[in-house]
Amino acid sequence: MLFICCCSCCCRQRRYSYSRYFYAFSLLMLIVFTCTAIIGCMVLYNIQGKFHNSTITTLDFVKGQSNFIVNNLQNFSRNMAGAKSIGVHQVFLPAELQAKIGDTVKAVTISSDELSSRTSMNLRNIDNFLKSVRIDLIIGSAVMLLLVFLGFLFSILGLQFLVYCLVLIGWILIAGAFILCGVLLLLHNVAGDTCVAMDEWVLKPHIATAIDDILPCVDAATAIESLTRSKEVTSELAKVVNDVIVNVSNAKFHSPIESGSSNYNQSGPLMPMLCNPYESDLRDRKCLPGEVSFEDAPKVWKGFICNAIVISGKEICSTVGRITPSFYREMMEATSMSQNLYQFSPFLINVANCSFERESFSFIGTEYCPGLERHSKGMYCSLTVFSASMILSLIFWMVYVRERRHRWYSKQFIAREGQAAAQVEENKL
Repeated sequence: MLFICCCSCCCRQRRYSYSRYFYAFSLLMLIVFTCTAIIGCMVLYNIQGKFHNSTITTLDFVKGQSNFIVNNLQNFSRNMAGAKSIGVHQVFLPAELQAKIGDTVKAVTISSDELSSRTSMNLRNIDNFLKSVRIDLIIGSAVMLLLVFLGFLFSILGLQFLVYCLVLIGWILIAGAFILCGVLLLLHNVAGDTCVAMDEWVLKPHIATAIDDILPCVDAATAIESLTRSKEVTSELAKVVNDVIVNVSNAKFHSPIESGSSNYNQSGPLMPMLCNPYESDLRDRKCLPGEVSFEDAPKVWKGFICNAIVISGKEICSTVGRITPSFYREMMEATSMSQNLYQFSPFLINVANCSFERESFSFIGTEYCPGLERHSKGMYCSLTVFSASMILSLIFWMVYVRERRHRWYSKQFIAREGQAAAQVEENKL
């Protein structure tokens, strides 16, 4: 094409005839392909905007799911750490269990930090790549569209030299556009392959693939250990509360009230015990008649609070009741902590078997993958049409400007022929 342009500029022969039909055809094709290029550019810009929105929505969803897991793990760690200091009437968790709690908190913290860093790093890399492709696409399309306008304008004005200069620039841009087409085709294939890989991962979540880097599973051993420790602490806290209820609140004392004893003048109906959700082997347990659940305990136990007075720094019931207000607060702290840890069990089960990640990938495959594949294919097709229209526009720039010059030469030749004929007629007269 460079050789043809040079020959057209430097070695052209002036012909003094032209085809009106070919001139009109070249003008028509120039207009058609210019309009096609403009429409293709508009469609490309619209589709890349939709693709950008789809990718942002998908990445935000993945980040939100990751943050949900990380936040829950962090909340679980805080609750576990807080359980070590929970005590009722100076009765705390066993020292051995408190040591295990510390180890579990460390392991969960490490897992949550690793999950957060891996997810953030991979999402950032994906986002940076997509942003660079989008910027290159927008800038390249804008420059090519400007070139189309200038080429059409210069062709209509008959500025042959400028047209040929734009043709040379245009071919360079078209080469870059086709390279970008390859990148978009690769992006389309990657999007499709990723969606297929997600579907396969949903069926076999424990196979190590690159999908693990998008939303990694928490270490199964850590999750199982956390679940076991959560059940142990939940059960032990319930035992602490029940032991105090049996041995202190519901106890009958015949000795006088002393500063070091558990007798604070408690009396009245016996308090119901707290329902322990786990057996001694940590299997699920059903509540027995007369036991109160985590939800009902605050309201039920509140009816057993006595009016207390402080004597020698110790609360003493001055009315009928089984617990003092401070005693009630301690019991509620232990019950609330036990309930919080109990409510983490379904989450920890989902984390341990990667159910949460499986549900997330399944949702992405159903809700986001069709749009990503459709828009990525649309970008590739639109850029291909735009580039093809640009090529044809370049060709018809040269064709039309050449035919326009031939038309001008033909008119000049006809005018000179007419003047010569008129001169001959005058000489005859």
